[in-house]
Amino acid sequence: MPLEAASAALKAQILAEALPYIQRFHDKAIVVKYGGNAMTEATLKSGFARDVVMLKLVGMNPIIVHGGGPQIGDLLKTMGIPSEFRQGMRVTDEKVMNVVEMVLGELNQEIVGLINQHGGRAVGLTGQDGAFIHARKMLLKNDIDHGEPVDIGLVGEIERIDPELIQLLDSRDFVPVIAPIGVGRDGEAYNINADLVAGKLAETLRAEKLVLMTNTPGVLDKSGALLTGLTASEIERLFADGTIHGGMLPKIGSALDAVKNGVRSSHIIDGRVEHALLLEVLTNEGVGTMIRAD
Repeated sequence: MPLEAASAALKAQILAEALPYIQRFHDKAIVVKYGGNAMTEATLKSGFARDVVMLKLVGMNPIIVHGGGPQIGDLLKTMGIPSEFRQGMRVTDEKVMNVVEMVLGELNQEIVGLINQHGGRAVGLTGQDGAFIHARKMLLKNDIDHGEPVDIGLVGEIERIDPELIQLLDSRDFVPVIAPIGVGRDGEAYNINADLVAGKLAETLRAEKLVLMTNTPGVLDKSGALLTGLTASEIERLFADGTIHGGMLPKIGSALDAVKNGVRSSHIIDGRVEHALLLEVLTNEGVGTMIRAD
């Protein structure tokens, strides 16, 4: 078979393989936490935007939640403002919160612009728009002397998410792009971990999938081998024996909570792989770890 014909046959096979997934996930919500290298490298950024547009055009409802931790850290450093972390959370006073809002606003508009350039109809939001992400101050447990909880400033945890605004945008074929800022009862803005926002949003929408893009291949065992499919109870055992630790704890904790609360599956995928989102949603093999309820 000539090379051109072989290449065409392979493309046809890939498209045919995608058909059952397109049928299965038609009109289903897919919440994507976008971050890591996929959010900083030009080729990966463009590829991600095309992937989102394709999922929308074949009838799925992608909803994007983005972070911005590294970019926030870089700007704080440039401005001479020290970064302080407690239990993995950035201590956020009013100066830091101003930087958070500035950086997340710029990133939000960049993502919206990329999706629109590739033929989508994206709309940028924060949880303050329509006050749809209700938050309260997060207080950390005091692990040193078990005394008073630790106050880390304008960092929030989610009380609830009102789905009406997102559902309205979905129904009009817009792609929501959400920056993880919530609003308190008195109108104050809170910086919230983007993985937590994505997970809670997926639960609220009863999404088909929660997809968390990372800079790792997925969930790894103690020897470094990729675990491609896990149940909730298997994840709990990996927490207990220390296999999952450090920065992966909130990410995988969010994925676990989602499948325990009605999301059909959570996926930890490698955002450094070009078109990782399409590969995970539309092919048999995928590019990461899928987590399901027991």
